[in-house]
Amino acid sequence: MSKINLSELPDFAPVAGFRGKLLHSQQMSVAHWTIEAGAELPEHSHPHEQITNLLEGEFVLNLEGTAIKMSAGEVIVIPGGAVHSGRAVTGCKIIDVWNPPREDYQ
Repeated sequence: MSKINLSELPDFAPVAGFRGKLLHSQQMSVAHWTIEAGAELPEHSHPHEQITNLLEGEFVLNLEGTAIKMSAGEVIVIPGGAVHSGRAVTGCKIIDVWNPPREDYQ
């Protein structure tokens, strides 16, 4: 068992406007993001399955060429290998979960 205080983790900012706290277990990675309004996530893909939980704000996720407008309380499951990108319409808080763990984020 591990008990972690997010405030004690270093900030991770892989893209302008995205600031996160990341933690990793043997089976998954989790990111708690704070995203500035207007921030854009460039198009990319990765082999990891991803679950995106929008806690606050509005976010447009482009998944395999389809724009999906997300509102607080909505969840999207992104299959491994799927091409995706996104844009924060407003300031957002998002939790992303990946399996297997993101080695590139460790």
